[in-house]
Amino acid sequence: MNAPFLPSRVKVRLADPGDRGAVARFLDEHPDTEAFHRLEWLDAVERATGHRVRLLLSERDGAIRAVLALHQVHSPLFGRALVSTGFGVGGGVVGEGDDALFGAVQELALRLQCPTVELRGGAFPHGFGWHIKADSHAGFIAPLAADDEAQLLAIPRKQRAEVRRGLGYGMEVRVGREAQDRAMHYAVYAQSVHNLGTPVFPRALFDAVLDAFGDDADILTVLHGGTPLASVLSLYHRGAVMPYWGGGVFAARTMRANDVMYYALMNHARRRGCDRFDFGRSKVDTGAYHFKRNWGFVPQPLSYAHWTADGHAPRDVNPLSPRYRVKIALWQKLPLGLANRIGPFIARGLA
Repeated sequence: MNAPFLPSRVKVRLADPGDRGAVARFLDEHPDTEAFHRLEWLDAVERATGHRVRLLLSERDGAIRAVLALHQVHSPLFGRALVSTGFGVGGGVVGEGDDALFGAVQELALRLQCPTVELRGGAFPHGFGWHIKADSHAGFIAPLAADDEAQLLAIPRKQRAEVRRGLGYGMEVRVGREAQDRAMHYAVYAQSVHNLGTPVFPRALFDAVLDAFGDDADILTVLHGGTPLASVLSLYHRGAVMPYWGGGVFAARTMRANDVMYYALMNHARRRGCDRFDFGRSKVDTGAYHFKRNWGFVPQPLSYAHWTADGHAPRDVNPLSPRYRVKIALWQKLPLGLANRIGPFIARGLA
């Protein structure tokens, strides 16, 4: 006699240390996994900032069908939240998202006293207090060209002229992961974000990401006369390069060092086997948004989901928010040395 049909059983639970190998295999094999889903990213953020990793697993008959990686963010200035994933512009569910999984993350948030949940990609929930924002940010990805000259010609004419002007200064391009590369990058990046009026992230975060990613992360720096003008820390994932934390000092503008930096990174990434350039996300109609369009990148709308518990206001960490306008102006006037000492404490809550 045939055995009776047994319906598949779905269970959602928090992962424990013994699940790490199975989670790593699931993420490695799933086509939708991004750099910000990787255990290397999750571990680096936790180690550098103290924001604990929480992994929700959805299983059917004991086999993983979805993973939702979250950081438990805690900040005296910006409140508490579950974020997928901390300090990333991507994240969210990998695999099959459903009401059971999204309900579980709400329950987890309440249990951990985190009144806000933010999902930065993946499958999105519908209803049950979730809100989807689809018009605030855009991503920019384009294929890399066949060689250096083709890459230059692929840049629109006006922007290509800026790159050529920068190349005319004969600046040095250095790629590495050593202590000197890290020190130069942090000095340039800290000055760049200070000029924008935002606090710099802890240097420990950059070091942790570089150490965790190994050859899948590096630093490219543009120098003139031995002085670093522009620098970027990039991530490499499945054939794409993403210039993630980058900036330039004030003198970089005159010499077009940032333009040289991105062009040099395109060529460097192609030589190491990449076929796509992921320019990351930007808020719609900002300077960064239009800068990337000038390079010929076509904006692709990005969607984000957030949930806030009853009786609480949504967490606001957007530097363009009107509530921060005065604070940003004041921050820009702080001496750089003082800003670099207190900035990392503040920036930990901006995950």
